[in-house]
Amino acid sequence: MSRTILHLDLDAFYCSVEEIQNSSLRGKPFAVGGRPNERGVVASCSYAARALGIRSAMPMSRALQLCRQLIIVPGRHRLYGEYSEKVMSKLRDLTPLVEQISIDEAFLDISDICQAPARLALDLQTGIKNELHLPSSIGIASNKLVAKIATEVGKKSSKNKNEPPFGLTIVPADDEAKFLAPLPADMLWGVGPKTFTRLTELGIHTIGDIANWPEKELASLFGENGRDLWRHAHGIDNRPIVTEYETKSVSQETTFNVDIRDDKLLEKTLREQSKDVARQLRKNDLAGKTVKLKIRWPDFTTLTRQVTLPTTTDNEDEIFRSAVKLMKSVRKPNQAVRLIGVGVSGIGAPVRQLSLWDVGSEKSRKLQEVVDQLQEKYGRDVIHRGEN
Repeated sequence: MSRTILHLDLDAFYCSVEEIQNSSLRGKPFAVGGRPNERGVVASCSYAARALGIRSAMPMSRALQLCRQLIIVPGRHRLYGEYSEKVMSKLRDLTPLVEQISIDEAFLDISDICQAPARLALDLQTGIKNELHLPSSIGIASNKLVAKIATEVGKKSSKNKNEPPFGLTIVPADDEAKFLAPLPADMLWGVGPKTFTRLTELGIHTIGDIANWPEKELASLFGENGRDLWRHAHGIDNRPIVTEYETKSVSQETTFNVDIRDDKLLEKTLREQSKDVARQLRKNDLAGKTVKLKIRWPDFTTLTRQVTLPTTTDNEDEIFRSAVKLMKSVRKPNQAVRLIGVGVSGIGAPVRQLSLWDVGSEKSRKLQEVVDQLQEKYGRDVIHRGEN
């Protein structure tokens, strides 16, 4: 049975939210991200900025070289999350078969919706714009691969580069390979910079060129990825919509504005990260058995270390103590740190086996649940547990 998959991507999402908050930004070159003197990078940029060559992930210092009048707006990720949830809620009103793949992007299986796909897409796009003031682009096809590429094609075909594209591209069933054929090879999933370079050396420039190569030869050149390239180039993608993902790890990391040598500041950062990780675990009724530390030196050398605990935990003190111990095992006295992070993996349900001697820890856990609820409702600064 043929499927109909809709891919929605919110155009310049962070910037669109900022324009809602501050209408004076509209039409101006601005970027959401960190300060240029603090190793900041561009998280998102307006279409007026993109027209000047500014792109996401570009160092903010480089962006300022391209546009001296660039307005820099610090990110507000909690606010973006709130707007994202409003959009996702609207999508789930259409169908429960929604796969959110990022804060501003999702797939929907609309196969069983009676409304014509083009009309549904236009109504959805218009509704998100009128009700939430957010522009979006949509691609529709028989599978996720082609639907996503259709969205990208719609974005690129916009004539006014200073405005959101509001792309809407529909690929009819059985036309997948025909639609993909003239597109550049690097638009295909699985074609990264190295693969693209190798394909170019072989005289392969378009997705159609990939499709015309024998599958066995691509497999001999690229291994199993070669078989995937051949299937994808023919528009074949049988992956289902996944409405829920199993949590495999929870982590937090911080890149410092300047290299840090202060032991107390590093430990304070680990403490805050451990709190955040523990809070996320408890919020989802999860716990983890392996605590991981990630640390990066000023020369970008990055180390990861981990320790496996006797039982699973969602306790911030236990996570923090393990993280500090791991840091001390790899960091020399006064050694500068560029980035530090804490994570917990080996995720599963919390183990609650109380014995006669566990009454105190159970009280502590219940107290923490109350603190979590208050912070969730009134903000993180409303109450804190005392620290030894």
